[in-house]
Amino acid sequence: MSMGALGDSFYEYLLKAWLQSDEEDTQAKQMVAEAIQAVEQHMVQRSKNGLVYLADIKYDRLEHKMDHLACFAGGFFGLSATVFPEDQRNHYLQLAKDITHTCHESYDRTPTKLGPEAFRFTESLEAQAIKQNERYYILRPEVIESYFYLWRFTKDPKYREWAWEAVQAMEKHCRVEGGYTGIRNVYATDGPKDDVQQSFFLAETLKYLYLIFSDDSLLPLDQWVLNTEAHPLPIRNKNPRYGAVVPAPTS
Repeated sequence: MSMGALGDSFYEYLLKAWLQSDEEDTQAKQMVAEAIQAVEQHMVQRSKNGLVYLADIKYDRLEHKMDHLACFAGGFFGLSATVFPEDQRNHYLQLAKDITHTCHESYDRTPTKLGPEAFRFTESLEAQAIKQNERYYILRPEVIESYFYLWRFTKDPKYREWAWEAVQAMEKHCRVEGGYTGIRNVYATDGPKDDVQQSFFLAETLKYLYLIFSDDSLLPLDQWVLNTEAHPLPIRNKNPRYGAVVPAPTS
């Protein structure tokens, strides 16, 4: 069980299916409520120094590792806080802030200021990769995504500051003549690059960065839901584009 690889989009779509229905899909509402309760009960952990993270569950034991992919959860819980009952909203918004802070720490604790593919928590180490195959960075969007949602919901300037830190780090370590590339080791400032520009870098990472520094009137979240690849989908009853027929282009 994981909020990272092979599980992240499932949890995300439970929430967003409900939101896109204008909160009328009662089955989706029940499923997301049960999922959030289970995640909080079994996966949310706090390190000895106070960092909140999402552990994986393997069979009957916890693995104190958090994937970069799971960092979408800051935005997930923040978005949940906007539609859950009033007495739960502050709780889930704080959880969103705490998880996003931890994901920022995974970036800030590297010399490149870019986060690893996965990071771990032990008695002697927190929010850092241990294994060689966890140290790479491939331009993933999830941390930036959570910065975007927390900026929209709190207007705390630190989320724009953190986003700009990531921009500067990408420009320094990932920019190449033909675009942007991943790097194989975030703990080495002169390490090798992977020579791949992932499609989600354009669809998600850059889009969320653009939205962070744009006005809220661009894709307002009470009219649009951003799917797991950051494509905007109109919300039923809130957006006239919902169900609209788009005419085919004429030659």
